[in-house]
Amino acid sequence: MRYFVTGATGFVGGRVARQLRAAGHDVVAVVRNPSKAQDLVALGVQVAPGDVTEKDTLRDPMRGVDGVYHIAGWYKVGTRDPREGERINVLGTQNVLDVMAELGIARGVYTSTLAVNSDTHGREVDETYRFTGTHLTVYDRTKAEAHHIAERFIARGLPLVIVQPGLIYGPGDTSSVRRTLIQYLQRRLPLLPTGTAFSWAHIDDVASGHLAAMERGRPGENYFICGPTHTLIAALEVAREITGVPLPALRAGPGLVKANSALMGLVERFISVPETYTREGLRVLAGVTYIGSNAKARRELGFDPRLIRVGFAETLRHEMQLLKMPLPPQI
Repeated sequence: MRYFVTGATGFVGGRVARQLRAAGHDVVAVVRNPSKAQDLVALGVQVAPGDVTEKDTLRDPMRGVDGVYHIAGWYKVGTRDPREGERINVLGTQNVLDVMAELGIARGVYTSTLAVNSDTHGREVDETYRFTGTHLTVYDRTKAEAHHIAERFIARGLPLVIVQPGLIYGPGDTSSVRRTLIQYLQRRLPLLPTGTAFSWAHIDDVASGHLAAMERGRPGENYFICGPTHTLIAALEVAREITGVPLPALRAGPGLVKANSALMGLVERFISVPETYTREGLRVLAGVTYIGSNAKARRELGFDPRLIRVGFAETLRHEMQLLKMPLPPQI
């Protein structure tokens, strides 16, 4: 089979491209700068210049493929300018799905996120859940708009499957999740927020969930390809058991974190602050739960994400080696 992939230079898209090649499939990827995609070329991926925000660059590379993976997305916490998120997440999704429909591609998988559901207030929701309030971040809002675009294409008959990962971790990550793990390993985390929870999935499981959605997903359906749910404190407690590195003693309840979020909204008008400590960064740590049930994906796709202890052992080993830290026996 031959597949078209957007976002192949990113964390998720890169793993999906690698797994597709390992399974013997041909892959064509559009990238803004092909000279910076030599790792994809080494895998045997056909790299074509293109950009999801420029629709005309997508048509020729997509022509004749058996399926489309639209994974490209913009993710940034703490931005005061929403335009990049709107261009990539919203316009980019419109463009990719427009061309897919125009060319009559038989199958497609669109990568959404649990973040479109915003804070579920401790409830582990499923695919029938619909959030109608105000989203907490620009990323959440623009991905929700893109999700609605995908649903409108589905309503018009596009053979599309939507997948929704939760928090993704693993070797190769460059997000705030990795920065938190590094700060923990270096004993630089000042405190931990209470109540904050995510559904944690290893990158390889998320990538395999994409392949399963293409192969076995029902067109028009969405699937939560998220991992097991843990609070941030519980997840880092697993890390402590693996590495022996202690957790910070200080804990902060949602009220205190929200108050600091409001304060940082004033501070960041005048100075640049780290992503985690921006108004948005603190707001999504204030006892917020981005969580969901993967029961449907397990049932219909055969999705089977690893336990966090297993995934963390590999991830922490990777980060500790990069930091030149001695490895404990258990990893």
